[in-house]
Amino acid sequence: MKDFFEHFRHEFELPLENPVLIFSLILFIILLSPILLRKLNIPGIIGLIISGVAIGPFGLNILEKNSAIDLFSTIGLLYIMFIAGLELDMNEFKSNKNKSLVFGFFTFIFPLAIGFPVCYFFLEYDFNASFLTSSMFATHTLVAYPIVSKLGVSKNQAVAITVGGTILTDTAVLIILAVIMGNSQGNLNMAFWIRLGISLSVFSAIMFLIIPRIANWFFRKLESEKHSHYIFVLSIVFFAAFLAEIAGVEPIIGAFVAGLALNKLIPHSSALMNRIQFIGNSLFIPFFLISVGMLVDVSVILKGQTALIVAGTLSVVALFGKWFAALVTQLAFKYTKTQRQLIFGLSSSHAAATLAVILVGYKAQILDENILNGTIILILITCVVASFATEKAAKKLVVETEDDSSGPMKVNSLDNEHILLPIANIGNMEKLLEFSIFIKGKKSANPLSVLSVVSNNNEAENNILKARKKLQEFVEQASATETKVSIIATIDHNAASGISRIAKEIMADIIVLGWPQRTGFIDKLIGKKVDSIISNTDKTTIICHFEKALVSHQRIVIAAPPLTEHENGFELWFTKMAKLAQELSIPIQLYCNEMTLKSIKKLVKDSKLSATIIPSQFSDWEDFLDLSKNVRENDLFVLVSAREGAASYMVMLENLPSKMEKHFPNNSRLIIYPQQFVQQFGSKRYDQINPEPIHKGIETIQKIGKGIGNIFKKDNRE
Repeated sequence: MKDFFEHFRHEFELPLENPVLIFSLILFIILLSPILLRKLNIPGIIGLIISGVAIGPFGLNILEKNSAIDLFSTIGLLYIMFIAGLELDMNEFKSNKNKSLVFGFFTFIFPLAIGFPVCYFFLEYDFNASFLTSSMFATHTLVAYPIVSKLGVSKNQAVAITVGGTILTDTAVLIILAVIMGNSQGNLNMAFWIRLGISLSVFSAIMFLIIPRIANWFFRKLESEKHSHYIFVLSIVFFAAFLAEIAGVEPIIGAFVAGLALNKLIPHSSALMNRIQFIGNSLFIPFFLISVGMLVDVSVILKGQTALIVAGTLSVVALFGKWFAALVTQLAFKYTKTQRQLIFGLSSSHAAATLAVILVGYKAQILDENILNGTIILILITCVVASFATEKAAKKLVVETEDDSSGPMKVNSLDNEHILLPIANIGNMEKLLEFSIFIKGKKSANPLSVLSVVSNNNEAENNILKARKKLQEFVEQASATETKVSIIATIDHNAASGISRIAKEIMADIIVLGWPQRTGFIDKLIGKKVDSIISNTDKTTIICHFEKALVSHQRIVIAAPPLTEHENGFELWFTKMAKLAQELSIPIQLYCNEMTLKSIKKLVKDSKLSATIIPSQFSDWEDFLDLSKNVRENDLFVLVSAREGAASYMVMLENLPSKMEKHFPNNSRLIIYPQQFVQQFGSKRYDQINPEPIHKGIETIQKIGKGIGNIFKKDNRE
């Protein structure tokens, strides 16, 4: 017993050495600190940093900062930068790249210009020390980025330019670090600049030309191996970080560039993105924040007046420099006060690059201990201020965005949209489900309804059980993206009438159908299924054929006929195509007339859609299939059609599936039938028809056809 207690006491000696106990303690901190501090309206990030201060070597000395902590910390930091690059709205970034450059310049030059005189004249450091310390003020680590990601404002333009500015400032500062180190060692010559330029060029070529092609090939060849996708992405992140280090810049730049390189291939609503965010936000990023706290030595404040003055001066200059840069950016681009606060919050936290600059300078004896200790206190103060500022601004931005939602978006009640996905062929289900998840509004409380219609015969009950069992695996696939899916298996005399009935029962807004198969003799007698569904429902209907994975497409080419803007479902279908373009980070090539283009531009402005639209005038609808000359192999071709009697209906748009299959055989293609009437009118149109006699006749014909088929099978066996 004595040995047991001795062993027990030894396990809890400080600092802890048992890796299992250390990991358990950190997980409890990750679990409890955000929950406890949320009660006090304090951001969870601050709780993790303060916890790191408490348990670190300068606090209660429960944990020492060993190689294991450093490893997880590095992973967390790279993860933050990778997710920032991955979540960046590339369409928004490309359209505002000049703004990112301007903000990057402001947030680099103003802290540097303010900090250098303070360090040189007030703190009385020499040129190298003053320039290196003031360059540290220009850096910022996206410690508060998980807040904007969680609150769903990461697509806002203010966030896009701040994230874009990060790569510019950190790269510039780290190059300054290399230059000052070269200068202090007397190695600053032409060979240094040539080596740096070549290494960065090779790194950029590998990341933006080679890696995306490899990733595209991997995702296409191993489409069903979902767990392998995450491991592959993680491998790319760390390989990119390593390449960046070899190229002469910090690994965080490599992780950010990896996010940019894979941005288009990992849509925001995909299961892979959900896994990346879940594991990062649950484990790796909290580890990094705790390790930042473990660096803080609060006792430096007690080491004399000089240490206190340096720490206070550095913190004030760092925060004021970033606030001033955010203010100038707001005035230059006419942003709101909320956006200015968001820019300041995201760009004011100093951690990774700051610490890298100061540690390198300290080890090279350019900087003294007061700067080192003052920087560590600065890290704590700026992370706390940044977290409060970012959370407050992000919450205010969410409210403002909801209040600003206007016109078309409110008319269609997209917050409560309902998508119906009827399934006839299980083999096509995966891509149709992925498409439906991408276009589904994240705020909609309604699930994505997957429907299977079985024939009303003696085996109907068994067929319903089989259908539910087959569809269950796709519910699991959707749950990986945190999308709610409901399964509906129903009995009807034919698929078309079953789909029409269920669409009315659940009040669906959109019906997503697979591409029609070649019809047989019986189908031609009683009417094609797709035509029957379109004529018997008034919902926005999208018929889909995907030749390749959605992420493999490079453009969405939309052909919209004249007067399509007058259809009741116009806003709905275009909003969904814009959302798909945003998810895939690809532009929309639009072919329409001047009036339709004018309506689309107004819709984009009113609904604040961020898709990149490239318009082209088109009026030759007598020969609209001539558009095939302008459609490339990797384009997703979308043709907007109309039901008979609609304002935009044209005779040449009859029998579209077979025509498109002939003229666009190698393309993924969609046909959209917008909602034509309001729901009440639609119901009056169809509800007075009694379908029972038709159903009985159809059932009789189907039984006759089945009997004839059995006779031929019997003859073949004989």
